[in-house]
Amino acid sequence: MKRKPLIIVRGGGDIATGAIHRLWSAGFLPVVLETGSPSAIRRQVSVCEAVYEGKTEVENMTAQRAENLPAALLLAEKNIVPVVVDPKGESIKELCPDVVVDAVLAKKNMGTAIDMAPLTIALGPGFRAGVDVRYVVETKRGHNLGRIIIRGCAFPNTGIPGSIEGYTSERVIYSPAEGVFMPTRQIGDVVGKGDVIAYVSEKGNKTEVRAGISGIIRGMLRDGFEVTKGFKSADIDPRISELENCFTISDKASCIGGSVLELVCAYANGGIV
Repeated sequence: MKRKPLIIVRGGGDIATGAIHRLWSAGFLPVVLETGSPSAIRRQVSVCEAVYEGKTEVENMTAQRAENLPAALLLAEKNIVPVVVDPKGESIKELCPDVVVDAVLAKKNMGTAIDMAPLTIALGPGFRAGVDVRYVVETKRGHNLGRIIIRGCAFPNTGIPGSIEGYTSERVIYSPAEGVFMPTRQIGDVVGKGDVIAYVSEKGNKTEVRAGISGIIRGMLRDGFEVTKGFKSADIDPRISELENCFTISDKASCIGGSVLELVCAYANGGIV
């Protein structure tokens, strides 16, 4: 049996976790690199939660924080996804992986280069396929979602969230002030338009964070997270009947993850470089 390729995924948010879960389900053992203070709001379906909690589970896949690379590789051998705090990707040079997937979704290149591994993949805008990385995967909802780009770039960031039942910007909540985020509601709670779902506290002053629409809180920042004004803090799904969606990988993340898996499988079978 051929050696499984060593895969590093930069980023452990909900979209990244879609790719990580597809790879893990297919028998690959990705190592995840994250920041020391991840800001994912869809925390129930993001392996980056392991940075805070030590361990987390997403759809029967366990992810665990590893304090160093030897510990990370031991976890991978046990079929546990290791999460290493390494925002600069310094582990990449040390591990010499076969595959590097940039799933940070920063809308710009944070330091991933085409020569970091034989196969380099980036998700979303900010990268040029064939220049910055080998391949780019489209992340914009629509006809081309998940499309593998061989030359060129993904669709530029519009700044407008994808539509759910006609709601776009209204369903995403941004911090109205700078300070410490203090939620009063939880992921999965049903809220009405205008309800207070959190406060932002700074120097004893509390600013209310209100729901823009009625629905289910699908994502929410952790209690105590330090935010700036305009920081993405919560996400509300207007489909109250779909509570389970808060705790499962989204269709978008799964689709993008499938494209990453396709490229890795092709590489493992000697099909692409």
